Amino acid sequence: MQESHTGRQLTLRRGAHSVVVVELGAALRSYSVGERAVIYGFTAEDRITAGRGQILVPWPNRVRDGRYRWDGQDLQLPLTEPAGGNAIHGLLRWTSWRVVEASNSRVVLDASLWPQPGYPFHLHVRVQYALGEGGLEVTVTARNLDESAAPYGFGQHPYVTAGTAVVDQSVLTVPARTWLRTDERGLPVSAEPVAGTPYDLRTPQAVGARRLDTPFADLDRDTDGRAVVRLAHPSGSFGTDVWLGEGADYVQLYTGDTLPPGERRRAVAVEPMTCPPDAFRSGTALVSLAPGERHTVRWGITPWGGMTAQSWPSA
Repeated sequence: MQESHTGRQLTLRRGAHSVVVVELGAALRSYSVGERAVIYGFTAEDRITAGRGQILVPWPNRVRDGRYRWDGQDLQLPLTEPAGGNAIHGLLRWTSWRVVEASNSRVVLDASLWPQPGYPFHLHVRVQYALGEGGLEVTVTARNLDESAAPYGFGQHPYVTAGTAVVDQSVLTVPARTWLRTDERGLPVSAEPVAGTPYDLRTPQAVGARRLDTPFADLDRDTDGRAVVRLAHPSGSFGTDVWLGEGADYVQLYTGDTLPPGERRRAVAVEPMTCPPDAFRSGTALVSLAPGERHTVRWGITPWGGMTAQSWPSA
């Protein structure tokens, strides 16, 4: 372990696989296989920007005007995306999480989400990162310690890379039958079939000029119950899968077009979510977490194929 702007750096290793998780927000800082970067993360000296690797609870994405109604109460969250007038990505991104367990291939961290203005509920949240034969598996469990039901959603924000300098050449597959049209504030206005649209990525397609900051739903799953989003190198010889398991029924894809120059379109954020944007207002797929109840989400990253270090561009 070492200290940095993001707290302790917790390194997991299994064979050629290496993962670093940080104390700040329990964020996923990096994942590599040998010299190959699997995610576009940040260094130990960096501060977290653009939500890289962060855990998003008790809601992912955006809440319009930060306002919602729950159990007869009108509640107001801080507007953490002032330009859009939204509350964005939850309340534990900038919290120091406690290291509960740490070994060579597994780390567990937890945090308390205390009652506060806009979210007067008490949750305990625990995350496990484990490196196994199939890559990285992430398990996030929230428990309601309050005396009343709490609204709850989860998301996480890894940026995936497949060895191209920009994402345009990367080949993307998204097993979703529905996409959510959003307005200029990034909030859903309708759910529409992907068939016949540029958002039909059920077969592999180059990202090309697509500008994605787009939620997807109605995910097709394999026999293990996983929906797999694949980003592949144009050669087809290697790439990265992000799988969405228990509880992860939505996924947001973001090509980074609004990031600062030099960071734009370097990777695709593949964000597992339990609910769509603005779920605190719409109620769509929003979890009502009863007193004492637990909610668990599982997702993970599986690198596949091989390549030489010489052909891999520096991050």
